[in-house]
Amino acid sequence: MANLSVNINKIATLRNSRGGNNPDLVKVALDCERFGAEGITVHPRPDERHIRYQDVFDLKAVIATEFNIEGNCKEQKFVDLVLANKPAQVTLVPDTEGQITSNHGWNTIKHQDYLKEMVQLFQTAGIRVSIFVDPVEEMVKAAAESGTDRIELYTEDYARHYQENREQSIKPYIAAAKIANELGLGINAGHDLDLQNLKYFAANIPGLLEVSIGHALISDALYLGLENTIQMYLRQLQN
Repeated sequence: MANLSVNINKIATLRNSRGGNNPDLVKVALDCERFGAEGITVHPRPDERHIRYQDVFDLKAVIATEFNIEGNCKEQKFVDLVLANKPAQVTLVPDTEGQITSNHGWNTIKHQDYLKEMVQLFQTAGIRVSIFVDPVEEMVKAAAESGTDRIELYTEDYARHYQENREQSIKPYIAAAKIANELGLGINAGHDLDLQNLKYFAANIPGLLEVSIGHALISDALYLGLENTIQMYLRQLQN
């Protein structure tokens, strides 16, 4: 059964929209853990429009499950933040400044030398590294050459086409996962996974270790309640 890491960016967005500390990001993270989440994910961006850099320090001090920090390692401020907090995992995402949300994986062939350098930097600090990639076999192979511990499969394309043809939409992900397994890479996944498409994905991706889910889960929680929603997502991950 893959672990569920709850991305709490949207909680920070809500807090920041009004100022103050309501909702309390740290309390929400602790409640997510109490309700069964096996990890907490944050994705700070340079403009701090949701997760603030101070939030990362505050969360690191209290959460007991796996802490995953996502972001663009080409931003030195991000690199310094990760090294200062030493989370269980850093996920390297090729975002550009001002980007609303992640929309593609790394070109691990073009950026091979750079990724090798970053992977080594974080691993030397005792941090597990995951590289955000599209479900393309060549990109998975090149990711393995960087020395990364894991990849995170970018699942937006799967989610977009799930309703029309789930068997076809998952094919490239299965192929990418098989290559990753052969190369000894751990597999994470995330982006637009939800209560409708998660179970099928988890049941068909060999070696899936972790999913990171934020927007859909928090949206569902508005109707279903946070504790109930986390339990519902956990059930989708059961084989």
